[in-house]
Amino acid sequence: MRDKKRIFIVDDDELITSMLSKFLEKQGYEVRVETEAFDQIPLIIESWSPDVVLLDIFLPGRNGIEILGELNRQNIQTQVIMLTSDDSAESAVKCMKLGAVDYLTKPFNLDEVKIIIRNTIEKEKLTHEVKYLRRVYSELFEKDIIGESSLIEDLKSKIEKIARARVPSILITGESGTGKELIARRIHRIMNEENSGCMPFIAVNCTALPEPLLESELFGYEKGAFTDAKDGKKGVFELANGGTILLDEIGDMKPNLQAKLLRVLEGRAIRRIGGQKEILIDITVIATTNKELRDVVEKGELRVDLLHRLNTFSLFVPALRDRREDIPALARFFLAHFAAKYKNRKIKDISPEALQALYSYDWPGNVRELRNVIERIVVLENSETIMPWHLPKEITHPNMNPQSTPAYKFILPDNGLSLEDLEKDLIRQALEKTKNNKSLAAKRLNISYDSLRYQIKKFGLER
Repeated sequence: MRDKKRIFIVDDDELITSMLSKFLEKQGYEVRVETEAFDQIPLIIESWSPDVVLLDIFLPGRNGIEILGELNRQNIQTQVIMLTSDDSAESAVKCMKLGAVDYLTKPFNLDEVKIIIRNTIEKEKLTHEVKYLRRVYSELFEKDIIGESSLIEDLKSKIEKIARARVPSILITGESGTGKELIARRIHRIMNEENSGCMPFIAVNCTALPEPLLESELFGYEKGAFTDAKDGKKGVFELANGGTILLDEIGDMKPNLQAKLLRVLEGRAIRRIGGQKEILIDITVIATTNKELRDVVEKGELRVDLLHRLNTFSLFVPALRDRREDIPALARFFLAHFAAKYKNRKIKDISPEALQALYSYDWPGNVRELRNVIERIVVLENSETIMPWHLPKEITHPNMNPQSTPAYKFILPDNGLSLEDLEKDLIRQALEKTKNNKSLAAKRLNISYDSLRYQIKKFGLER
């Protein structure tokens, strides 16, 4: 990143360019001046990359407005401030339509020049920051819900209706790893489409903080509320005002905090710890739990009245094993995502056999587990196609007890058999299935490459 911002002055009046360049250099800018080669302006701008261009409208043999139009046509990105002795509204409007950010009328007030350039640079900086944040936002928030199973299509439909209605409280249930936070973020995005998605979304894990810290995190505190409260602090309910707060694993929140949360949901107002006044909030509260609601209520882990308040609008996220038809699409989505992230250009697809193994597995960790499996393969493997032996053994041999023998069991025929013939046939099959790729065949048989070469030679299986 450059230490100094660059200003490019384009004007045939050397007295003006000299005055402006000296003034701007004193302000800490790096300045370049052009008083003749006006047909080269786009090339100079593209190669030197100034932060701001001061461009005169009336140039000998060339019109500054024409140059401005040429910059637009060539998609050369820079901030242009027009210089003119004509202060008519018509010239200003024309320049603005062509993309100029502002204009200065001769003779100049140098203080005005300083302010306009500073504001232009600040505005450009904010524009870059917004673009960056939108890119980050899109990565976090705009991932679609992958899958076309009937369960997922029904869930998408409910999400759309609930979000469009802008309901104040939502409960999302489902096993761990099913994507409850993704659902919450999608609801938030739909609710805030008109605001370009710029309203706050704050997630709080109710299991991660002890009760006193969780209370101050949620509601904030006033100065002097307790020993270490040297300054007041806003809680996440205030910080998320106008947007969405996600309370993850609401069933792990202590009963007295659940009572305070219920009052917030009913009154739409919070009171900081140690505070006297109520602070009104306009917020959507989304709560999630991976527990069975009936169980948490019976055990006293969740207040019945809070459940009723949240459960008016509830969404259930199905387990991955209940929507197996979505597994291939999810696996390929994660494959493309992580191949791009880790710059693995070699890996391209998943073999039918590996897909079948993924399909047959029960996925106790749900989508999160599938995501982790694919990420690990992309990082560690160097194959064009994901094969079954790239998968963890618990997926390819789901019934295997790690401390015992494999899940399959060979039954010895009553009349016996030739162990040597069986061994030879298994090696032949492995070579056929891998198209004589000895490395892959050795992996299939779970033996070393050298052992396989010895057996091939022993049984005369060299092609």
